Amino acid sequence: MSEDDQQRISEHGLHEDAQAFVIGTVFVGLGVLMYEQAGLLTGGTAGLAFLWVYGGGISFSVAFFLINLPFYVFAWRRMGAVFTLKTFAAVTLLSMMVRYLPMLIGFERVVPAGAAIIGGMLIGTGMLILFRHRGSLGGLNIAVLYLQDRFGLSAGKIQLVLDSLIVLVALLVAEADKVALSVLGAVVLNLTLAINHRAGRYRAL
Repeated sequence: MSEDDQQRISEHGLHEDAQAFVIGTVFVGLGVLMYEQAGLLTGGTAGLAFLWVYGGGISFSVAFFLINLPFYVFAWRRMGAVFTLKTFAAVTLLSMMVRYLPMLIGFERVVPAGAAIIGGMLIGTGMLILFRHRGSLGGLNIAVLYLQDRFGLSAGKIQLVLDSLIVLVALLVAEADKVALSVLGAVVLNLTLAINHRAGRYRAL
């Protein structure tokens, strides 16, 4: 197979990207809502947004959107215009999902341990979909994907270390048992990424 053929195979169409971004942000949004109702946190810029929510009373949608703004400069310089625009679209979509999904669906009963595991799976799967379509949820995702593309490091493993550090900072604003469950959620989320997102394994068809 020629290099041109490989390039054509690896590219997604606009309609495929659009569908993937909607599905991915719905998955992440559902996971975030489960975490929010259970009083848990996650890592990355979403985790920073949760810290802002729990510590300052701002809505998650607004906090998440604002925290990501400075990272777009780095993304534009390091990852290019297409990646940056896709990331902006994903961040905006997720902010909207978290804001409006509760109008369509609600969780009558959420056990924190179950929320940590199932929410971690949902967020990890949603992020995986976005990664495979050359998008991200901004912030640390941008740095993690750059390190994987540039140095071949595992995105999931790097994200796990960073996410765990962010969640531990939550001890300042959350109860210890909720923080412990949040760490469990971060492990589940990033194992989902580490196992399923490896450079060279995925080919778009």
